[in-house]
Amino acid sequence: MRPEVLLIMNGYIEDCDLILRGISRYQRERESWKVHIDKTPRADLDPAWVAAHAWSGVISRVTTPSLVQVCAAKNIPLIDLDDSPAFPGVTKIRSDNRAIGHMAAEDLYERGYRQMYFCGYPDNLWSNERRDGFFEALRLLDCEATEFSLPHGCGGFGPTENAEMLLQMTAWLKTLPRPAAIMAAHDSRGYQLLSIAEQIGLRAPDDLAVIGVNNDAMLCEMSAPPLSSVETNMVHAGYLAAETLAKHMRGEKVTEREILLEPVKVVSRRSTDALAFEDLAISRALSLIREKACEGITPAGVMHHTSISRSRLERGFRRYVGRSPQAEIQRVRFACIKQLLKETDFPLKQIAVMTGYEHVEYLNVSFKRVVGETPGRFRRIARLDGLGNVGSAA
Repeated sequence: MRPEVLLIMNGYIEDCDLILRGISRYQRERESWKVHIDKTPRADLDPAWVAAHAWSGVISRVTTPSLVQVCAAKNIPLIDLDDSPAFPGVTKIRSDNRAIGHMAAEDLYERGYRQMYFCGYPDNLWSNERRDGFFEALRLLDCEATEFSLPHGCGGFGPTENAEMLLQMTAWLKTLPRPAAIMAAHDSRGYQLLSIAEQIGLRAPDDLAVIGVNNDAMLCEMSAPPLSSVETNMVHAGYLAAETLAKHMRGEKVTEREILLEPVKVVSRRSTDALAFEDLAISRALSLIREKACEGITPAGVMHHTSISRSRLERGFRRYVGRSPQAEIQRVRFACIKQLLKETDFPLKQIAVMTGYEHVEYLNVSFKRVVGETPGRFRRIARLDGLGNVGSAA
């Protein structure tokens, strides 16, 4: 008889669909379960309903103390995917929120922003962890940031949100220097910030850049302008949750009690699509590199198109970007190669042509030197991890 597994999700949270995709992938590849998907979630409102059935295991995105108590009393293995403090004796899988903060900070810094802010929820652990990672990354870059956080309102993204909270956010945005950049704790807060900015005449991204977290595609695309966001690795979270639950159900010993997952990437949209360097010539040079890195542009080509001397180009990039023009070309190029390996089935020869390599053999050698893996192995690991992170371009 197949194991009966309860999946407690929340239909209003987009990452639940990604989690379910990862669980489904595990079932296709490894073993089949009889699953019940609770999207209400009924288990949150009625723990007795959970206790009334002989579940083989539970995976929960909405984990409450009462659910933990019921599972412990009934000896039901539980995997907790809620982004909240861990429960003793329960395996938790969640995003590495500090790493998310680091990724957002580095993206905004590379775009030239130096007036940085964080806007989140002081009553939530996950928001505070993202804030701490954001601040930590900026300190390493000799840059400071300021926090403006308010607790959750009554819900919603427009007139239904707490009126007093929106007034406070509006007053705060009016005080910011221009250009400024804000990391929002998640996409909902990023949506709010962009909505208010539009109402008070702030242009995004020229006056104000905003980056969110979770890459809620619908919400990000409905923002005006569309919201950039850090993509978390929730497909892999679902796969790993299923894999870990299976070990529990087989009676195997699971030693890891908390597993943190690195974010995947920044999905850039219009809300951060600007370069805020004081030196406009360096901004033009960086834009040119990001546009043409995969067409084989060189530092000499950048100098030719922008009429910048080599010494000024090198000094400007060291000051504003933190690396040489050649290193930036390589970084952009390898980011594109990694994305193509992860998200397409294009053969390596085609990827070489698309990213400016005349010979696929040279791409192989360069990729192995920079990333530490061959392109083929990188692709296999990324697919196994559900579009996870492998290596990093220099």
